[in-house]
Amino acid sequence: MGKAFWIDQEFDRDRDGRYAVHVRKNLDAFEWGDIAPVRFACTAWELATPPSLTPGYVRWDRRVLEASCHRNTWDGTLYARVRIASPLPEELRRSRAWWRDRGWLGWQETFGQYVEPSQQDLARLPFLRASLLVEAPLPLDDLPPEPEGPYEEAEQSAHRAVSVLARELNALVSPVLDQFG
Repeated sequence: MGKAFWIDQEFDRDRDGRYAVHVRKNLDAFEWGDIAPVRFACTAWELATPPSLTPGYVRWDRRVLEASCHRNTWDGTLYARVRIASPLPEELRRSRAWWRDRGWLGWQETFGQYVEPSQQDLARLPFLRASLLVEAPLPLDDLPPEPEGPYEEAEQSAHRAVSVLARELNALVSPVLDQFG
């Protein structure tokens, strides 16, 4: 089974702990004073991923287009939202009757990454790009508690929260990606 998500410890270490520095510089991004760890974990994730930190402290499979964590407004739990580039559905691959010689293009790749077409491309060519949207709850069990405030081990708690989220997202999404081969 491949990995959908992982922490790039080596890149971070080679750059003097840039994620911890990034967290320290962005302490005002956190909302303090919540008894649950969800808001803190979501902000830690956001700070660990593009576009907030590029390249991300958290890396993901090239088929993952975006990955975010959210607090459920209904009950305060945590859920993930992951968009994945996928092959066209079998119904579209089986017959080209819908094609009508329009020259449809699918996902374009740049340096091995799936990318959205440019405005220039969209002015000239039709695109049909399939994607899957995964939205699923994530367990809170291993998340660290939110620190009491911005100066109480925020960097360490952010590291732990991101590690837990990467592990849970990996367990959730890797089996899906494995089906693509």
